[in-house]
Amino acid sequence: MADARDDAPERAGAWLLPVTRGALAILPSVVITFSQDHSAVLGLTVFGWWALVAGVAVGALSARLVADRAARWTFVANGVITAAAGLVALQLAGTPSAGVGVFTFTVAVWAAVTGILELFVGIRARGRIAAARDWLAVGGLTAVLALAFVLLPLDPVTAVGLFGAYLVVAGVLLVIGGLSLKWAAAERTGSGDAASGSERS
Repeated sequence: MADARDDAPERAGAWLLPVTRGALAILPSVVITFSQDHSAVLGLTVFGWWALVAGVAVGALSARLVADRAARWTFVANGVITAAAGLVALQLAGTPSAGVGVFTFTVAVWAAVTGILELFVGIRARGRIAAARDWLAVGGLTAVLALAFVLLPLDPVTAVGLFGAYLVVAGVLLVIGGLSLKWAAAERTGSGDAASGSERS
């Protein structure tokens, strides 16, 4: 998770991005968990709405809150790709071809592209930006999801359940990482205030 020892400059409120991403990931996992219908159509619909909303939110927040230029535009691109994948999934959900193959292919392509991009920016920012550990963790998890959807013979119930499990794990990682960033920033602010007070005394 994010560590206070990383001293790269962060914009105020940077923790809101991972917390928002995490919350948006956990919500659809609840829908999947409590739904008796684990069909490919449900998977495409849940993925589609989640990806559309999360993509727009991530793109907008990244443009405002990520200080590093390369990371900022990578996450903006990820947001655009995610929103586009959501629109495609919603269109496919209403077609006769909306089977498990279509669902796994759609999610696998999205996960491969966005996972690799997030891994890349995490590796590039490692040791400089506190959030880089979380980018590596979530990027790696997303890439693993892509591999699982490509390599494993999945029926609709297993595929939708696996996607739901991915959302839970990614959501928890992101929320914890975001709160760690917030607490680390508060500690630095408190330490700075204490140091200023000691200098004045």
